[in-house]
Amino acid sequence: MSRKPECDYDVVVAGGGAGGIGAALGAALEGGDVLLVEKYGFLGGAATTSNVLAYCGFFQQGETAIKAVGGVADLVLDELRALGLDCDPFCSPTTLNWIILLEPEAVKLALDRVLTKAGVDVLLHTRVAAVARTADRIQSVTLAGMEGRRRIAAKAFVDATGDANLAMLAGLDCRIGNDRGHLQAVSGPLRIGGRDLSVPIDRAALIKGFEVYNQTGKYPSARTDGGIYTTIPGTGEMWWMMFDYAMPDLSSESFTKAEQATREAAQDYVEILRQHVPGFEHAYLASTGPQIGVRESRHPPARYELTSEDLLTGRQRSDGIAKAAWPIENHTVAGEPVYHSLGGDGYADIPLDCLRAKGLDNLFYAGRLIGADDMAYGSIRVMGTAFATGEAAGRAAFHVSG
Repeated sequence: MSRKPECDYDVVVAGGGAGGIGAALGAALEGGDVLLVEKYGFLGGAATTSNVLAYCGFFQQGETAIKAVGGVADLVLDELRALGLDCDPFCSPTTLNWIILLEPEAVKLALDRVLTKAGVDVLLHTRVAAVARTADRIQSVTLAGMEGRRRIAAKAFVDATGDANLAMLAGLDCRIGNDRGHLQAVSGPLRIGGRDLSVPIDRAALIKGFEVYNQTGKYPSARTDGGIYTTIPGTGEMWWMMFDYAMPDLSSESFTKAEQATREAAQDYVEILRQHVPGFEHAYLASTGPQIGVRESRHPPARYELTSEDLLTGRQRSDGIAKAAWPIENHTVAGEPVYHSLGGDGYADIPLDCLRAKGLDNLFYAGRLIGADDMAYGSIRVMGTAFATGEAAGRAAFHVSG
């Protein structure tokens, strides 16, 4: 092993979403001794915690499915196929965006299996509680788990927490939201059971139902088109993106209100289905979570910020380590997403410096934490791209000199 004698691991990865999975696999495939820590009792990030049941960013936008992400992400897709998901790309006829539909229980098990095969050590129900560092390096982290606290030393670290918890504990000055401090709205995707699958979903009836509800309902939806919906593979349940909630800040109080509002709105929205949409007379709420979908929180300082110009011109570069292929999707106004297609050949290269912490030589970022300006962030935050930036971060972290 390349691990220094005084180190417990070559690489410690914080966060078990797409970025963290990519980082752990990337470092392990380089030959590293890798530890992945995750605060939940399962892996998967938004796909398993927030009902975001689609991998976005694996393909470029357009009439033809052009693959943009491969590498270790393909190992995950192979495990999902072994569990019965076809993982074929599905194209939205209105946006020409290609997605891979998911089922959360399959995702949880597939990720367990792929990490076990790669020899990655995993600690669930565990989070980073403290960081010990010198001027320009992290020396160790203190992990808080069910048995208490333990100190883990490593050669390098990857922050894939989504909320920059590791970077924040290391003392880096993180930006909250965009350059004006505004956060993108959170989402509350729903899983709906009890639908009569022989009856096609009547979007016009759905729209009419919300026209009535929005006049007096407590949780009106800004999505006037009936929202985004599809059928979850293997379940027959409807996956429905209809509720968004504006976040004023990152306080626990605000997150509590958002969670409670999502549950209240879900009850109202299911009743709209029952009353107004044929085939949903016996509909019921299958799931709201386990938590809301957080699109944005902290942005730690990186050595380079991907720019909107990079994406809108489809900039390609010699130091690119991953492709950003999802259109810029901005949710500044709750329920009113704004899209901008990528220019050039339909993708932009992401340089390694987007993944490198500014001020710390052995800290890397993955997923939605990489360096990006306000608009570029709307593209790079999706899970397909997160797999790619995670893999690059893990491989680079392994090669950090001791």
